[in-house]
Amino acid sequence: QVQLVESGGKLVQAGDSLTLSCAASGRSFSSFTLGWFRQAPGQERDFVASISWNGIITHYIDSVNGRFTISRDNAKNMVYLLMNSLKPEDTAVYYCEARFRESGHRDSWGQGTQVTVSS
Repeated sequence: QVQLVESGGKLVQAGDSLTLSCAASGRSFSSFTLGWFRQAPGQERDFVASISWNGIITHYIDSVNGRFTISRDNAKNMVYLLMNSLKPEDTAVYYCEARFRESGHRDSWGQGTQVTVSS
């Protein structure tokens, strides 16, 4: 199992930018597809973005497409989420997720980092 630790969440204002980081350890980083999910109070945990093992293929939920960018650095075992033009509805706990690149089965979650966007 790969261990994931998110960081970078904070209180920001609408329109601001923020970068979240996720550090991985325990297993080969390139074995995994990486993703970001988020969960607002009282809501389900929703998919936000994902990136393939080699960083070539990315996917985004429509509400963040064009504003958020997911990236990874396999040499540093890191995955990032650059969030631009933040909106109050982006407020949530953001979680890093690892899935085996071949099977697509989830391996682990991070503990989450809180992002709060004020109006």
